[in-house]
This record gives sequence, C-alpha cells and structure tokens, in this order.
Amino acid sequence: MLNTQKELTQAIHRMEEAAARDRAKERKQRTRRLIQKGAVLEKIFPQVKSMTPEETERFLIKKKLNID
Repeated sequence: MLNTQKELTQAIHRMEEAAARDRAKERKQRTRRLIQKGAVLEKIFPQVKSMTPEETERFLIKKKLNID
C-alpha cells in the first residue's frame, strides 16, 4: 500500500513538472513573439523608439483610424 502511495505521489509530481515546463515554454514563445513584433514596429515607425507604451498605443490607434 505504501508503495502505491509513493508511486501516485511521484506521478502527480511528474505531471506538475510537465505542466510547469509547458507554461515556461509558452511564456518563452510569447516573449520571443513580442520582441519580434516590437522590432518590426520600430523598423516601420522609428519614432516609437522614444515613446512610452501609452504613447505608442495612441500613435497606433491614430494610424489605424488614419488620424494625423
């Protein structure tokens, strides 16, 4: 009986570790994607380099609405 409990605990631990690895992998993929998109944004609109995130958002909204 004790062996079964130990195996169950180990199996749960392995599942938790696998889930943590999946979350870390997804987080790294998201970070990479955001960096790549930010680089494209700065390449097309170099002026955003000196803007705050809020200013960049307003700038992009104006561009989307074609307001200058």
